[in-house]
Amino acid sequence: MSINQLSGDIITVRDLKVQYGDRVILENVNFDIKRGEIFVIVGGSGCGKSTLLRQLIGLENPTEGQIIIDGEELTQADEKETVSIMRKNGVLFQFNGLFASMTLEENIALILERYTGLSPRQIKEVVDLKLSLVGLSGFQNYKPAEISGGMKKRAALARAMALDPNILFFDEPSSGLDPLTSASLDQLITELNSALQTTMVVVSHDLSSILSISHRIIMLDSEVRGILAAGTPEELSTYKDNENVYRFFNRQLE
Repeated sequence: MSINQLSGDIITVRDLKVQYGDRVILENVNFDIKRGEIFVIVGGSGCGKSTLLRQLIGLENPTEGQIIIDGEELTQADEKETVSIMRKNGVLFQFNGLFASMTLEENIALILERYTGLSPRQIKEVVDLKLSLVGLSGFQNYKPAEISGGMKKRAALARAMALDPNILFFDEPSSGLDPLTSASLDQLITELNSALQTTMVVVSHDLSSILSISHRIIMLDSEVRGILAAGTPEELSTYKDNENVYRFFNRQLE
């Protein structure tokens, strides 16, 4: 899907500041995420990638600023309203977050039992569909310890998709995966994005993955405490206005 086919903003971030005690992590952060795009957040260690993600998924409130998700202001929401907003979205955490004592089917069904009024038969149908979408048909009765790292990521993605989210957030999806498995997951992400038109927000440090999946990218920097550069993969790969940006996106050539 071309970036030109995307329209409308589903996430708006304005004048965001995050400060812990006397330490300012992010300030004057402004960006928009278009409906249906794969938007990737990159940068070096300590630049605030994970901090920004925590604000976007409602785990923390920023010190200042505004986050609007699909027309609802997350930063002004109380706890109940935050849960309501974020229930429309899904998160794939870096370490999967699957319950080890449960089968894959039980992991996904748990979400559906808690947040929907579906019958057991309907829940099973949804579970089977979600596992099928990520290439895990037939693995319903497996526990996380019985499958590979790449399959765990796919199972966690199926669970994140259980409630048909408008937005999927990914925290370092390729972390811990070998290059082939990582490339396979990248392909799955782009296929799901194209087929379902789900907005995807990805935090990543994996350059191959970043260049493979992203429509647009912002690069955070610890010195500027915010966005150092923004653009498409093509624009940032040829970015000459800042040496650090150019080196980050061309480090595979070094």
